[in-house]
Formats: sequence, structure tokens, C-alpha cells
Amino acid sequence: MVMSSGSLRASCAPPPSGVASTRLCSGQLEGRVSLTRRRTIRIVAAAAGLPLVLAAVRATAPSGQLFRWQGDVLGAVTELALWHSDATLAQRTILRVRGEIARYEGILSLYRRDSEISRLNAAGTLHKPSPELCSLVEDSRRLGVLSAGAFDISVQPLWRLYEAHFWSHRDVQPDIEARARDVARELVDFRNIDIGGGRIAFERAGMGITLNSLGQGFVTDAVTDLLRNEGFEAAVVDLGEFRTIGRHPDGQPWRIGIRDGLAQGGVARTVELEDMALAVSGGYGTTFEPTGRFHHIFDPHTGGCANGLVDVAVIGPRATVANGLSTAICVAGEERAHALLAAFPGTRAILTRPDGTAVAIPA
Repeated sequence: MVMSSGSLRASCAPPPSGVASTRLCSGQLEGRVSLTRRRTIRIVAAAAGLPLVLAAVRATAPSGQLFRWQGDVLGAVTELALWHSDATLAQRTILRVRGEIARYEGILSLYRRDSEISRLNAAGTLHKPSPELCSLVEDSRRLGVLSAGAFDISVQPLWRLYEAHFWSHRDVQPDIEARARDVARELVDFRNIDIGGGRIAFERAGMGITLNSLGQGFVTDAVTDLLRNEGFEAAVVDLGEFRTIGRHPDGQPWRIGIRDGLAQGGVARTVELEDMALAVSGGYGTTFEPTGRFHHIFDPHTGGCANGLVDVAVIGPRATVANGLSTAICVAGEERAHALLAAFPGTRAILTRPDGTAVAIPA
């Protein structure tokens, strides 16, 4: 995603994360980030154009200063853009945000062996899980039921299978789709995740979960809430999913461009956001091979990759919900989209079909 004239940019699946280093200077945290495959998922990151846009904002805004931080969250290149007249407050808040991000990484990151989710996947049981992990697993269960299983966080064994076959070459047997069906039948079912009694446990050996379809939205919401509590009235939070506070300092809504999933780069459409979140899911974001047929959005029922839609953009009040819905609709398809959105008041979606046509589903 890219943002212009009050706009920025954005990112679902698990390869190795990039490494970010940051430094504080002139009231601004600037990051140098190694781009990961996840970051290319669904956003055009106009890195060259963005600083020019922000400089123009600085010149035209009546007062205040723009503060930016770039880093890495759950494997995605991320950015905060904050507008405030108090440089000390902005810098202090950004440091608080970084601390919160580090805490959430320790819970949700698939790229850290010591995170809660990695320890759960390795052992099959996690005692005394954090409230955040328990809450997200419970939220995933609700969306799994509402979507009749189209949304399922227990697809991590499918990721392992496809990664081993296409990337690591540990498994180069030709019948990948047949084996994916077997894995889905044996190991993928959110109903086999037991939560309660001070633990989370899998009922079958070999299971695993990923919260990439909720976690980035969750962290985005948490950071946005923190900024609101600190008094920020104009900000864009891009932590894998987008969420905005207020309007752009020029008085217009924030404008975010959504990548054209059928073309090599470019923007398919723009959306205007004011105190809203945006999440986009599309298989083109992380592909296992050049044709794009095999990618990171799995159908839990078949073990195959969901190719019924090019991408799904969901707009709503909370990034966690938008994040989960965009993935659920990608798998469930256009015919189920209305019912899923209706379960979450205030959400709407834009679906791109394989022929390039788009359908908007209002709130």
C-alpha cells in the first residue's frame, strides 16, 4: 500500500524476518530495514516517493512536526508517522511503542524460537500463556466458526510442507497437492486446540498455529490505542496492517493506495481512511514458485492454496478484525463475504476477482 497527500504504505505468512536497526535524530527515528517476502504481500511500498510526500506535508501543515519510525514487526517492514507539536512527547512515545512491539514479538513471532507461539508449536503445549495469546486464540476460534472453517490458525503444518517442498528442497516429491490434502485432514482443525486450565495444547502431535492473520492487526490496534491515550490526533500506524488516527494535517482523509495484484507493481485503487483500519490479503504476497499458483493463503479444508480471489481489502474500526476478515474472505470466497462482514458491524470490503473486476461490499 502506498499513501500520498495524507497517505503512507503496507503487508501475511512466515519466512525469516529482516533485521532492523534504528537511530534517534532530529526528533525522528529512522530505520534501515531488510525487506522480507512478507512485506511484498499486498502493498506497494513507495519508498522513494514517501519522504517527498512527508516533506510536503511538513511544509503545508499549520503547526507541528512529523515524526517517523521504521522497523520490523512479526517479519514485516513497518512504519509509524506521527504528527505533534511536542518533540519530546513524540520521541518518548515512539520509544514506548518500540518497547510494546518487543513485548508482542516475544508472544507472537514465528521468527523467534523463544516466543510463546514458537514454544507452543515446538512442544504442543504451553503452560501459563499470556492473556494476549489466549485472547487471540479465542478470537480465531470465533472467526473459524463463523467462516465454517475457512479461517483456521492451525494451517502452520501446511506452511511447513510447502516451504520444505518449494524453498528448502527438503521434500521434492511431485505429489504436493495430494500430500497437502493429507496434512490438512490429519493436522489442520482449530477445534483440536484446547485452551483452558492455564494452558494451550494441541490434541494431535505435529499440529502448529500461526497468528499472522490476526497478530499484525492486534499489534496495530494496541499501538494505535497507546497513541490515542498519549493525545496524538493525527497519525498513521502501519505495523503490517494500517490504522489511522484522525485526518491528515492538511484536513483531508488519509489516502492509501492498494497494490494491483494482477500487475507488476502499480496501484489498483485508493481508499480514504479517517479513524479506521485497513487490511489486505492476497496470495501474490508470498508465493512459493513463479506462477503464483502456490502461495501462503491456504484452504484449511483441502490443503491447497485459495485462488478464488486475487485479493480482499477490508476496512473497519479495528485492525485485528479487518486482518482476520480479509484472510477469511480470501478463502471462503465472494459468496460468503456478505455474511462474514455482517457479523462485524462497521466493516466493508473490496474484492478483486481473477478477471480483474472488483466488487465493493458496503458496511
